[in-house]
Amino acid sequence: MRKCNVYTRTGDHGETSLVGGKRVPKACLRLESYGTIDELNSQLGLLLTYLNEPADCECLIEIQHRLFSIGTILATDPESNQPCKCQITEEDIMELEHCIDQANDGMPGWRGFTLPGGCRAAAVAHVCRTVCRRAERKIYALDAGEPVDKNVTAYINRLSDYLYVLACRLNFLGGTDEILWCKR
Repeated sequence: MRKCNVYTRTGDHGETSLVGGKRVPKACLRLESYGTIDELNSQLGLLLTYLNEPADCECLIEIQHRLFSIGTILATDPESNQPCKCQITEEDIMELEHCIDQANDGMPGWRGFTLPGGCRAAAVAHVCRTVCRRAERKIYALDAGEPVDKNVTAYINRLSDYLYVLACRLNFLGGTDEILWCKR
């Protein structure tokens, strides 16, 4: 088995390559977009360590796979002769909506805006939700100059909804009361 070097030294001067070979600054919006998706995927990995329900774990692992695909889509130079082979489909979005419905099943109705927190798993889910929202903003900023597949933006939007519902569910299952926002 051949060992693969992790370091290439090609990024030592603030540039990296997109899929397709184009060199871009490491601070460009495309890298910010897929870097934030990578951060979200890592945070979801942390969240998984706090979960006990198999259905929740299955949904999150499937989401992690889709996020890897989204990262690949965003890391691909849209002008490249090597089109991206990854895609997010309407079925992926529908599956995520199913996860939202599953997590919401049996939950009490909405009582108001909640402060992030509660049990440890819910607090981590809220962190994931906010990273997801940041990723969404980065992707929309990228989309303003370079078109991004609408299924990608829809999936990320739906994902933040799922993470909110999951946080509420985790507090509910853990017997932790959510703290409702008191408007002042």
